[in-house]
Amino acid sequence: MSARGAEAAPGAVSVPGPGSASPRPLFGGCWSCRLLSGAGLLMAAVWVYQGPRNAMKKGIPPSMGAIAQMCFAAGEGRG
Repeated sequence: MSARGAEAAPGAVSVPGPGSASPRPLFGGCWSCRLLSGAGLLMAAVWVYQGPRNAMKKGIPPSMGAIAQMCFAAGEGRG
């Protein structure tokens, strides 16, 4: 059978051609939303980082948990 003479079945969804409207981004590409969430992520990283950092300023040697928390905060801030 050739596709040229074939008709779509009733209730079939038509697929738009390659030249039709471009797809929208997942969340609409809202720049204010991106800036707000990015700033919130950076502030969360600073808050997580400050816990062990304040203890180190007091002269308390860092534990393995504090070092892990600082590494996590660095990765979160990179996010």
